[in-house]
Amino acid sequence: MTATTEAARTERARPRKGRWIDDWHPEDPAFWAAGGARTARRNLVFSIFSEHIGFSVWTLWSVLVLFLGPAYGIDPAGKFTLTAVPALIGSALRIPYTLAVARFGGRNWTILSATLLLVPAGLAAVLIEPGVSFTTLLVLAAVAGVGGGNFASSMANINAFYPQRLKGWALGINAGGGNLGVAVVQLVGLAVLATAGKDHPGLVAGVYIPFIVLAALGAALGMDNLAHARNDRRAMRDVCGDAHTWIMSVLYIGTFGSFIGFGFAFGQVLQVQFKAEFDTPIKAAYLTFLGPALGSVIRPAGGWLADRLGGARVTFATFVAMAVSAVLVLTASRLGSLALFLTGFVLLFAFSGLGNGSTYKMIPAIFRAKGQAGVAAGGDPAAAEHEARRLAGALIGIAGAVGAFGGVLVNIVFRQSFLTYGTGDGAYVAFIAFYAVCCALTWLVYLRPRPGRPAGV
Repeated sequence: MTATTEAARTERARPRKGRWIDDWHPEDPAFWAAGGARTARRNLVFSIFSEHIGFSVWTLWSVLVLFLGPAYGIDPAGKFTLTAVPALIGSALRIPYTLAVARFGGRNWTILSATLLLVPAGLAAVLIEPGVSFTTLLVLAAVAGVGGGNFASSMANINAFYPQRLKGWALGINAGGGNLGVAVVQLVGLAVLATAGKDHPGLVAGVYIPFIVLAALGAALGMDNLAHARNDRRAMRDVCGDAHTWIMSVLYIGTFGSFIGFGFAFGQVLQVQFKAEFDTPIKAAYLTFLGPALGSVIRPAGGWLADRLGGARVTFATFVAMAVSAVLVLTASRLGSLALFLTGFVLLFAFSGLGNGSTYKMIPAIFRAKGQAGVAAGGDPAAAEHEARRLAGALIGIAGAVGAFGGVLVNIVFRQSFLTYGTGDGAYVAFIAFYAVCCALTWLVYLRPRPGRPAGV
């Protein structure tokens, strides 16, 4: 290869006016080596930081409810409602956030979406105090839902930067770094409880204000927009007609829905089900970060394993393991064994994290398999690659939205179980049944030998 050719390839990866990159071909090894990899890596780093802060703000109320003692007059059912509301708003926002990447560009939207986080953080820092109405708390919790949308736009953006062979790793790293915000906000809450005490919930939100500013500045200075992503505005509509969209959405409810739902609810479950052991907020806060931290750190491993073993195989094994873990939790609940209960829940977090990585690897693999089938039938390879990227990015947004709604369902199921039975046993039985359904779906659609099965998923 000549020096002129190498320079030309590097130039194609450089952003033009307004930080737009006009020509992006990550599947071309020469392009990738000549500068594409470096550009993608830089965007990935800033994307992770912004998404991480978004997750922390989104799950802020999983910590804040621990501060709402008797002076606030809120029962356990009301607290589960407060954690369900941001999960609901965040899941609803994921589709428009995904579309926003195509409309405004990944860099531009990351700047705006990060800046929006100042609203829930600032309001929570100022307004939460004894005497505040439950309606006001519901509004504050709802506004925190904007942090939930950041994940979808970040994943759709990073998906466009990386080649197929590295998608599992890149999406896993991006999502894992973001998911870690669930654990970090728990640690921030623990630090506030240990230093300032339970009477200062606003400090938990206030800590994030300077980091939100840094996230927006980092996106402005270090990220780029991909011009070809602007042609994907109708992809969401097109992908809705594909059956795989809804199958993958159900599977993502099982993995990410479990992770984020348990992240919101775990502290409350400990305080309600093991009241004697967790009679103060700080006792619960000492443990609530463990599961989310492990589930976040292990998520890239799910993508890495899926790159090597196949996403469907890893996802199937994950659901089997999650069902077994839920059986452990149910058994521990009936025996009143805190040690076994914690073990089962930490395993649920860990395996849901693995499944998050493997299911996201499946999404681009499905459309790549369809594209290759079209090329084998005489289609244009370049058009097939573009179509696969277009639809995969859209499905990432839809699956992310539906999966996040699983977090709402988890909190509703817990709320109803505690209201009906006084324990979470009804919820644990429901989780076991749902994981069994997800196992069956994964096997029947993506693993069972049959005509038309997508190859290599």
